[in-house]
Amino acid sequence: MSGSNTDKDVPQDLVAIFHASFHPTQGNVVDWSLKASDDLSLDHLEFSALPSGLHLVEQDVVYFTKDGQHGVCIFRRRKTTEQGHRGFRLTSLGILLAKSRRPRPWRHVAALKELTSAIYSRLESSGQLQPTGSDWDPAEAFFEARKIRRADLGGAGDWNGWGEEFGIEKVGSTALNVPTLHLPHLLRIIGPSSLTLFKYILGRQRILIYTLPPVEAACILCQAAADMCYEAQATADGSRINGRSKDPISVLGMVTLTDLDRLHVETQTGRGWIACTTDAIFLEKPSHYDLLIDLTTSTPNKATRPTFYASKSISPSPASPKASTHRLSTIRFAWSDVKLWNEIERILELDADQSGHHSCCGPSSSPDSPAKPKFVSTWTDAWRVYEDVCIICAGLWLGTWRGNSTQSYSTANGPENWGAVHLEGDDDLTMSGSYVRNVGMGIEGGPKATASGGIGNTVGSSSSSRVQHRLSSSSKATSRSGRSRTRQASPVERDEFAQQGHNDSQVLTTMALLQTFHAHISFQLSVLETFLPKGISHMGPEADRTLSLTPKEILAFELGPLSSFDAKYLEWIVAEYASGHRLVIKRGWRDLFGVIFGYS
Repeated sequence: MSGSNTDKDVPQDLVAIFHASFHPTQGNVVDWSLKASDDLSLDHLEFSALPSGLHLVEQDVVYFTKDGQHGVCIFRRRKTTEQGHRGFRLTSLGILLAKSRRPRPWRHVAALKELTSAIYSRLESSGQLQPTGSDWDPAEAFFEARKIRRADLGGAGDWNGWGEEFGIEKVGSTALNVPTLHLPHLLRIIGPSSLTLFKYILGRQRILIYTLPPVEAACILCQAAADMCYEAQATADGSRINGRSKDPISVLGMVTLTDLDRLHVETQTGRGWIACTTDAIFLEKPSHYDLLIDLTTSTPNKATRPTFYASKSISPSPASPKASTHRLSTIRFAWSDVKLWNEIERILELDADQSGHHSCCGPSSSPDSPAKPKFVSTWTDAWRVYEDVCIICAGLWLGTWRGNSTQSYSTANGPENWGAVHLEGDDDLTMSGSYVRNVGMGIEGGPKATASGGIGNTVGSSSSSRVQHRLSSSSKATSRSGRSRTRQASPVERDEFAQQGHNDSQVLTTMALLQTFHAHISFQLSVLETFLPKGISHMGPEADRTLSLTPKEILAFELGPLSSFDAKYLEWIVAEYASGHRLVIKRGWRDLFGVIFGYS
């Protein structure tokens, strides 16, 4: 059984298929499985497949990982009169994929849903409660058609750029299962704070998303968020500045309390990780993660965005040495994020008609839920107005009073207006020339050069000569690194998108967002490269690996010189991309007054 795909299109990358259920006396158990190798352990998969709270929903999709292998399962809640089951049988049918560079469990979701429905429908028609014997024949055929046969997986786990990533999916429900294509809608839900998440991902930190069932949206958020930085983290461009980790941030999917040791092991790799959970006890264990995103504050009955919390270490009291060593502190987007958010929001507005077509990513609600009260909509609008006021004020401050920062990518009316408040413009998100507007950074990640060879407006006359020199050289470095890191779509690929029946608007918007994030990363890394000494990769262990920057030099990264979070973010970037250098930010009175009043 292969769902809607032909045998030619079926990826052969499965190493196991299993069925997990809740037993009244034994708890969660794996009661049936097939494996490609007897050496493969399926221990504890029953907890990932049946996370706490899932009994509250009829069906769900859960993404998870096991020993570095990605998997997905389809959950069903079936009515029963059996004693001890409290009216329902809780079951999940799941698969586990072989390790690869780019695991894609979502490619199996549509067919796995059909398989699950077929097995349970057959049970209902025969009056059986639990599959036995020949009831598993469809699952065995499914696994036989998709199990691993080649070490290279027949290319199923290869990564060849976003054009091919979206092109491999065919017409129908399978295309909707690609988590990355939900990025535009998720950015609309999270708002400007999504750039805080972006910084934590690029900085390879530990990110945990707390959600209520159903969990599919949280699992999709994990993958889509990681993909904002995937190309930069997974692709080396041959320049002298590359990250310590050769792999992208780990996407763990659903985790439970049984995974605490695994989270510790993942932390030791230095790759960073992003995961989601339904266990509220994690809220009391902030030492196990760096950023907590609480999705429960964003529901049909609550007119707020998801809440972000940073985990901060605290000194234990001498009177209670066993007290918690960390506490949660609310964190919001920084004013320096407004420039990038302006560009992202402009792209999102071009595809505003699609904003309501993502039911799996919306807040949890049942079909019988009443319509949203008018006062909820009113407060939602009020919250948006408050958020817009913050962005406008920040835009005025950044674009006018502190208008000496270089530009890293486009605006609608040219780079000279970057940082200003944009109320109108003639943006056009089409395939003509590139996925992103052919202004400024664009698809290739390189800043638009002026007649003098600089990047838009160069640093003002009040800036120091050191910053001017580094921004001038970073202009050329960004242009080079952008072209080498990002491949432009060919006319053939553009035709293929249309021929395959894609939702062009959704694909183009996602591509534009991914390239905007990548352009921003390329820009900041190119600026960092100009501050690093030559021959950094050949520096001996005795060499001084301290990188000292002034607040005015931090402006070169388009970061806030007075922002403690931006300083922390820059420390992460330096630690990852500067070959073990340690960042020191000069915060003397002369440095601070210099950046505020504009003298060197």
